[in-house]
Amino acid sequence: MFDLVLRGATIVEACGTLRADLCVSDGRVAALLDPDTPAAAKVERRVDGCYLLPGLVDAHVHLRDPGLTHKEDFTSGTRAAAAGGVTTLLDMPTDEPWTDSVDTFVDKQRIARGRLHVDVGLQVALRRDATQLEAIRALGPVSFEIFTADVPAGYLHDTQASLLHALRSVKPLGTLACVSPGDQSILEAVAKGGVVEFLASRSPLAEATGIAKIILAAAQAQTRVHVRQTNSALGIDTFRRMRGLADVSIETTPQCLLFTADDYATQGADLKASPPMRTAKDRDALLAALRDGLIDIVATDHAPHSRAEKTAAYASFADIPGGMPGVQTLLATMLHFVATGDIDLPALVRMCSTNPAQRFGIGERKGTLARGRDADILVLDPRLDTRIAHADQFSRAGYTPFDGMRVPGRLTAVYLRGTLIDESGRTATPEPTGQVIGATKHGFA
Repeated sequence: MFDLVLRGATIVEACGTLRADLCVSDGRVAALLDPDTPAAAKVERRVDGCYLLPGLVDAHVHLRDPGLTHKEDFTSGTRAAAAGGVTTLLDMPTDEPWTDSVDTFVDKQRIARGRLHVDVGLQVALRRDATQLEAIRALGPVSFEIFTADVPAGYLHDTQASLLHALRSVKPLGTLACVSPGDQSILEAVAKGGVVEFLASRSPLAEATGIAKIILAAAQAQTRVHVRQTNSALGIDTFRRMRGLADVSIETTPQCLLFTADDYATQGADLKASPPMRTAKDRDALLAALRDGLIDIVATDHAPHSRAEKTAAYASFADIPGGMPGVQTLLATMLHFVATGDIDLPALVRMCSTNPAQRFGIGERKGTLARGRDADILVLDPRLDTRIAHADQFSRAGYTPFDGMRVPGRLTAVYLRGTLIDESGRTATPEPTGQVIGATKHGFA
């Protein structure tokens, strides 16, 4: 007897769609049956006319826990994820303290225990003087994060020699190296000021230079590398031309696909982040890369701040805390691009579930509704629509840059390992059921 059977839906995978009834046992997908095949189950639910998607995997999230919990914490951030259909998120290491050692990693695991509404993988910052790498790797991080600009000196790999050394250090660990592209020399050459100066300090040239350096160093070190969010035409073109040199993937974000620098005039501090919003030409190039499959992963860079921090007065635009909430709106914003015809539902699953799961080493459990995988299931009703609103957000940031957007399709149920955790934006479990999960095998299938 199955624990759960969902009947009457169309299953969406990265490779296409399938009409089948989905059966769950012991938290995993147990079978995909021809529609209405007799099957005994403890719970049977009709979801006729709906789509079943694998839970989304957000590969770039800042939960701010520990140390910055006035901005967000494990409980609020993962509750927002559950409401938006992100059943696995990968937490960046830039908290207080940074996650960069065995002690900080173990402490973060301890703090998260019993407070997660969805599953969480942890990422580790690679210091310039990194030690304990084998011991850290044994704990199961999903990546080692390498920064090339705009971070404290102990984490700054701003020369090609330092970047190459970092990638060579990660290679024997068998773990993905993630690098944020930038150019510290360009950043330091621009005086602080308003939006214009902020854009100049993090220019397309800086991004493209960073991407070129990353790919060349990865080719030399023969290390698997993921390039963190990009959003410039020059950066995308550089990646397109050079990606064949190394085992490399790339990500962008919904905000970079939707906004331009002109939107600072209305959204101001709420939209301030790195990389900055760019020109319409840059956004159009990014959309073209999305359509033709060049973009491997769409993540959110969910990075909330308190309203007091965002609305305070600052001497320069660069001083405004960078980042915005996004994990709750990942599915809805991607449905916008389905509605515009830029992508289809299988492409959404590929970029927001299957690819991040495979690339970050959790593909043996996540990213697909194949038999044996975790039963992380989204029920999407295409007959309804979704309106994104400030008032519905669970993040402590208390706002969304996508307020007012209306998209076809509504998430009506979210399952984590076969347990209903959210139903139409309402918590469906008395206690959080998420776990800290570790990487096993990295790469694309």
